[in-house]
Amino acid sequence: MTTQKSLNARLKVGRVYRGLRGKVVERVEHEFEEGILFLHILFTDKTELCWQIATRMTIEKASLADWKTGDLKKLRTLIRNESDRSS
Repeated sequence: MTTQKSLNARLKVGRVYRGLRGKVVERVEHEFEEGILFLHILFTDKTELCWQIATRMTIEKASLADWKTGDLKKLRTLIRNESDRSS
């Protein structure tokens, strides 16, 4: 028989949501509204855990370039995403 301790040893435990241990799930629902995915976990004690998941468009990089000669000579970078430090 698998114990909780041995299960936790095998699985990498991520974020722990305090107050949820021992709750019994009544049902799980999802819905889309204005581009957001809502995941609802409803418990038998009439409480709910809800995740709101959204995707966002971000500008990775914005550059100013001279294209008069046809070679797009880069003049400078105007915006650079925080995760992109390679250039």
